[in-house]
Amino acid sequence: MVSWMICRLVVLVFGMLYPAYASYKAVKTKNIREYVRWMMYWIVFALFMAVETFTDIFISWFPFYYEIKMAFVLWLLSPYTKGASLLYRKFVHPSLSRHEKEIDTCIVQAKERSYETMLSFGKRGLNIAASAAVQAATKGIGQGACRTATLRMSVGQIQRQSPSHLPGPERSP
Repeated sequence: MVSWMICRLVVLVFGMLYPAYASYKAVKTKNIREYVRWMMYWIVFALFMAVETFTDIFISWFPFYYEIKMAFVLWLLSPYTKGASLLYRKFVHPSLSRHEKEIDTCIVQAKERSYETMLSFGKRGLNIAASAAVQAATKGIGQGACRTATLRMSVGQIQRQSPSHLPGPERSP
C-alpha cells in the first residue's frame, strides 16, 4: 500500500508535472531540440500509461512491481540515460512508421463512427426526453384535475360534517 502511494506520487511529480513544466519552457523558449525531446517523452509516456492500466490489474502482485515502475519513469526522464529518446527511436518510431496508414484509417473510421453514434444517442435522448415530458404533462393535468375535485369534495364534507353544537364563530342559518 505504501509503495503504491509513493509510486503514484513519483509518477505524478516526475512523470507528469515536471515534464509538463519542461515542455512549457521548451515551447516558450522555442528551443527545437528540447521541444523534440519532450515530444518523444510524451509519446513514450502515453504508451507507458496505456500499458500501465493493464499491468496494474494483472501483475501488480509481482514483487517490487511499484519500485520497478518508479525506476522506469525516472529512467525515461533522465537526461543521462535518455530512456524516452532511446525507446522512441528504437521501438516506437519504427513501429508507428510501419503501421501509420492502418492507424490513420482506424482513426478516421473511429471519428466517423463516433459522430454517427453521438447523433444516434442524441436523437434517442431527445425522443426519450420528449416522451417523458409528454407523459409528465399528461399525468400532471389529470392529477391536477383530480386534486382540485378532491379538495372541493373534502372541503364540502368538512363544512357539512361540522357539528353546529361546537363553540365557534357565529353561524348564519
